[in-house]
Amino acid sequence: MTSSLRERRGEPAAATAAHPVPYPERTPRAPGPSRRLLARCQVALDRLDGDDTQLFDPPGPRARRRITVATAVSLVLFAALLAAVLRQFAAHGQLDPAKWQLFTQWPVLRYLLTSLWATVRVTLVSGLIALPLGAALALARLSGIGALSRPAAAYVEVLRAVPLLLLIYAFLLGLPAAGLRLPLFWQLVWPIALTNAAVFAEIFRAGVGALPAGQSEAARALGLTHGQTMRYVLLPQAVRQSAPALVGQLVRLLKDSTLGYVVSFLELLNSAKVLGEFNHTIIQSFLVVALVYVVVNLALAGTASRLERRLSGHRPPARGGAPAG
Repeated sequence: MTSSLRERRGEPAAATAAHPVPYPERTPRAPGPSRRLLARCQVALDRLDGDDTQLFDPPGPRARRRITVATAVSLVLFAALLAAVLRQFAAHGQLDPAKWQLFTQWPVLRYLLTSLWATVRVTLVSGLIALPLGAALALARLSGIGALSRPAAAYVEVLRAVPLLLLIYAFLLGLPAAGLRLPLFWQLVWPIALTNAAVFAEIFRAGVGALPAGQSEAARALGLTHGQTMRYVLLPQAVRQSAPALVGQLVRLLKDSTLGYVVSFLELLNSAKVLGEFNHTIIQSFLVVALVYVVVNLALAGTASRLERRLSGHRPPARGGAPAG
């Protein structure tokens, strides 16, 4: 009845479901400078952080904006704090070029490079010992044989609970009391290797446990034994899946080598301490060495990220957010 009254008055009838009233299309507004800046910051942060969707649910648009704003505010606060620190350094003469000129001399650079090589040797040798030992411990825990799994589980749990510093002191003070003396290099390498072997064992075991149960069931259906299933089916996939975590653990090995001062081993950090005390440039020496550690750790983290993308078959997104073709 309302529609008939409107027709009598000359008004158009109300739109029905079959004939909806056409609304003018609204063109989306172009993002402003602030939104474009936030989008660029988010893209840069995504490239640094990598893919975290395996650990957390991907955040929505509002959460991403809040994360980006919080990150930008944190960077501003960090820059302000850094400026205040540099101002205090300048007020106390720590930025005097004469104190930094020391690190342009070849004897000092050679001394630091030798210490860096010592740090790399400790990291490599510890990794070469810890990786196969961790794989053996993981296989023992997954063997299903009580005589192997229980001692392996006890080793992993104990070594993960004992602080590395305490283990180094045990090698430094306990072994000589028992009549066994090791060189300084091995007094540092063995505690690091034994401790990280427990961590590598858990990484390998988690990689095997993350595989679908159908893998082992299909292998048993084909008549493979438990050992053949682990060797030919599960372990290759577990190593491939755990490779980024294994490379990331090498960063921990590098950091553990800084405990060389306990056994008076001249690794990079201990050498910086000796150099700073001798030349009265403690702050400068530690800052230079900290920069070296940052560069090495970033290189290892970049290697882990590239390895993860290569193993997963993903390519980094192209500029502008479009997927790489």
